[in-house]
Amino acid sequence: MNAPLIQARRLDLFQPQAEDLPGVAAILVPDAVRRHLGNRPVSMADEFSRFLRNAGSWALYGYGNFIVRERAEPAVIGICGVFRSWRGFGQGLDDVPEAGWIFAEPVWGRGYAGEAAGAALDWFDRTHGPCRIACMIEPDNHASLALAARLGFVAYGEQEFDGSTVILLQRPA
Repeated sequence: MNAPLIQARRLDLFQPQAEDLPGVAAILVPDAVRRHLGNRPVSMADEFSRFLRNAGSWALYGYGNFIVRERAEPAVIGICGVFRSWRGFGQGLDDVPEAGWIFAEPVWGRGYAGEAAGAALDWFDRTHGPCRIACMIEPDNHASLALAARLGFVAYGEQEFDGSTVILLQRPA
């Protein structure tokens, strides 16, 4: 395992490596984790494609989702970061930096998402300069909406996405 790119108080954040794919896919198996992600079924082919898109964000833009582990532990417990995406519905969410976080169900309630997201956003601002960053969250995902607010994101619209309504948020530069 390479050295972490970021060390937060309790967490290590790594640039993804090919061997991280099974750990990332495993996080998404429980229904509770997928509930606010369009509740899509997990297939290794789909997760591989998402993993490659994240690798492309890193390769083309110099940033993407980090692999999150508890300090000095080998297990992947989450992904979190700022990545480049193209959702296809405009409204300020196409071809812009987008923030996101997904954590394994057993670590929910420990504050890891906030710790990792805060560290990732700080890193992004230091390495790429402060700029507008967008994100989208389902309206009933109260924990993520509260975290986004703590991180400085404010709502600016709504959009239908994968059969659900999502709230569009932004953190101004």
